[in-house]
Amino acid sequence: MNKIFRAIGHLFKVIGRFIDKKIILPITKFFVGISNKFKGNGRNFEKLLTRKPGLIIISLLIALGVFLLADSKTTSLIETSAEVLYDQPISATYNEEAYVVEGLPETVDITLIGRKSDVYLAKQLPTNDITVDLTGLEPGVHKVNLRYKKALSSVEYKLDPSVATIVIYEKVSEEKEINYEVINKDKIDSKLMVEDVTLSTDKVFVKGNEATLNEVASVKALIDLKNLVNQEVGDQELKDVKLVAYDSDGKKVNAEIVPGKVNATVKIASPQKEVPIRVIPKNYQKIVFGKAISNITPDITKVTIYGQFDKLEKITYIPVYVDVSELKADKKYSITISKPTGVRAMSENSVNVSVALGNETTKEINDIYLEYENLGDGLSAQTIGENSNKVTVSVKGVQNVLSDLDPTTIKAYVDLKNLGVGEHEVKIDVRGSDLRAKYSSKTTKVTIRITEKK
Repeated sequence: MNKIFRAIGHLFKVIGRFIDKKIILPITKFFVGISNKFKGNGRNFEKLLTRKPGLIIISLLIALGVFLLADSKTTSLIETSAEVLYDQPISATYNEEAYVVEGLPETVDITLIGRKSDVYLAKQLPTNDITVDLTGLEPGVHKVNLRYKKALSSVEYKLDPSVATIVIYEKVSEEKEINYEVINKDKIDSKLMVEDVTLSTDKVFVKGNEATLNEVASVKALIDLKNLVNQEVGDQELKDVKLVAYDSDGKKVNAEIVPGKVNATVKIASPQKEVPIRVIPKNYQKIVFGKAISNITPDITKVTIYGQFDKLEKITYIPVYVDVSELKADKKYSITISKPTGVRAMSENSVNVSVALGNETTKEINDIYLEYENLGDGLSAQTIGENSNKVTVSVKGVQNVLSDLDPTTIKAYVDLKNLGVGEHEVKIDVRGSDLRAKYSSKTTKVTIRITEKK
């Protein structure tokens, strides 16, 4: 009842503000305007107001204006109107522990029809409850009426929809193991990562109808890293972690999970490894004629990399490629370091490389044994021809580089990838550990016979 009185009081306040704004204020402005116009002849205006006929005429005009305005507003208030309340929630009464209900809409639209004043008052009253009582209904298909708790009997209410076809199932439950999925990994420092997660329970009950339970393939705790209070190495606590059921295709299944949330202990780690930088010249063969690299000097020689430990173990150096094509004189390069696969962050993201040139000389190194790469399983290979398993390698570079060159660091090889039994003519490639030199074989091709191992 107090709510109704408050609503009526609010209505009168609105009407009072309306009269003040639309009637009293304009009349006041009107008389002020007239007074200003008669400033030069104020005595005559004063006589007009003090005479009885003048006062009667002015009073009649004001009364007529107020009557017409009030009459129009009264007509407006008693006119029939309609308004729609959209997306009003529905509450259903049934035994939620024993049954599952499908087909019941979550919201309905309510159309209010009646006098404007009644419709306005009905909108202010907080009694927009749409209910459906399913008590006593057995499992199966049912048509049920949606009911609205009326605030005013003078207002007509229409629900859309007003009837719902529902299916009631007996609720069954099944125990499921929980695993976890880490989301929003980009919300923490790239040098950090989740090493392990421990949940407060490893099993939950999934409840619903039998068909729904058959769809559930997994239940996951969503470990949302943006909810971490502290982004530090160590154990971090996450409370009320949401659980979600998924089918075999990774789509969410609308099933009840008991409990619906768990707590988690998230172990944050920062696996890291220090590795050297290896500067590799690209397009070395296109360097200006008669010149060779005498020195390649980076301003940093090592970098710390961060990522998954098993990925870091496989990384022995970070390659930095410098394009020296058409290089004619000493030059400094500023190069962005590319992160290898599996690396989340690096202590340095760029490096400055100084490349110095000198006059090119040539040196030949004999009797470098030919090696085979990518030979298929169960196969053996041998070269055809006398001394064809050895080659002479031509090395070009500046004098001090060639003088210090160790022949054991030079490798001549043929790539036998995808080659089967038979004879094949293949190209000879050469590489060396000192990247300031250019390597090539004086014999460019060799014939290889591939046979099956006995």
